[in-house]
Amino acid sequence: MARYYTRVCNFYYGKKSQILVKNKKSLPLHGNKKISFDYIELISRKSIRKVPINKIFRLSKELKKKVAKDIKKITTKKKNFANLNFEKIPNIMGVLNITPDSFSDGGKYNTKKKGIKHAYQMFLSGASIIDIGGESTRPGSKPISTKLEWDRINKILRSLHKKIPLSLDTRKSEIMEKGIKLGVKLINDVSGLNYDFKTQNILNKYKVPFVIQHSQGIPENMQKNPTYKNELLDIYDFFEKKIQLLRSIGIKHNNIIIDPGIGFGKNLKHNMNLISNISIFHSLGFPILVGISRKKFIKELTGKNDTKNRTGGTVASSVYLMMQGVQILRIHEVSEILQGIKVFKELIKS
Repeated sequence: MARYYTRVCNFYYGKKSQILVKNKKSLPLHGNKKISFDYIELISRKSIRKVPINKIFRLSKELKKKVAKDIKKITTKKKNFANLNFEKIPNIMGVLNITPDSFSDGGKYNTKKKGIKHAYQMFLSGASIIDIGGESTRPGSKPISTKLEWDRINKILRSLHKKIPLSLDTRKSEIMEKGIKLGVKLINDVSGLNYDFKTQNILNKYKVPFVIQHSQGIPENMQKNPTYKNELLDIYDFFEKKIQLLRSIGIKHNNIIIDPGIGFGKNLKHNMNLISNISIFHSLGFPILVGISRKKFIKELTGKNDTKNRTGGTVASSVYLMMQGVQILRIHEVSEILQGIKVFKELIKS
């Protein structure tokens, strides 16, 4: 039988969702009655079939078993960790690049004073956690030494770790270990734990929550003709295999977040397909993080080349991802995005 993937769709929100869940007309996403769904798509590499949840019983015995297993993962309540509340959709991860060369804000916050001030601004604006990085992984960037990366972030981490929940954006096991010892609450590895294989041992040793991001290639070459057989399903398979590997080496906890890696080894078609079908990843059973803030796809769709002029595209993408149940958005402009989300939430109440 062909391999099928379950994507939840046709979402409801707020009071309407709560009423439908109460009347058993829809199913809550991860136990949250304020967002629910009443359809699934069964996707294979050759076809897509849309099925209402009240007609799942008509599927073949094999498919019913598969869908039941997936729906259990999709509807099971997620335990909170790293100052992230998965009943609140979305949580905001504020971006703090302590670098001279990041794609949108390189050099803007790469002093201790500026970095600390911006971290506080994002946290007070409503970010649940601040993601600090000392190495740019923009397309075309080259790796830097462990010493240089640590020197960039060390003083800021030491100043903030007891006051603000911090995530550490790094590919290097040595940086991870130092950050964890300082009290970092989350590790965010854009390489999907593939850059430095010692990272798996560090994560296993300290039992710290972490993000697995998908990335095809490395920053130096990842945007040179990226190809997939089917980007949506290929990336789903990547996460499934990675989780199996982590389980096999002893990482048993579920404090794991998955990130499809928009812009990391993807062209416009790949990015748009991933964003528009993002809810397929709910059936993996882990919270989803998406970084769309100021990304190149906004320029490709709108012609806005200046990264500082992509707020509108970031707001639109953020609202769409929220409507698909994405739990965490990685954002530069925290205040502006939360403003847009708050207004939208009020409008859908009426």
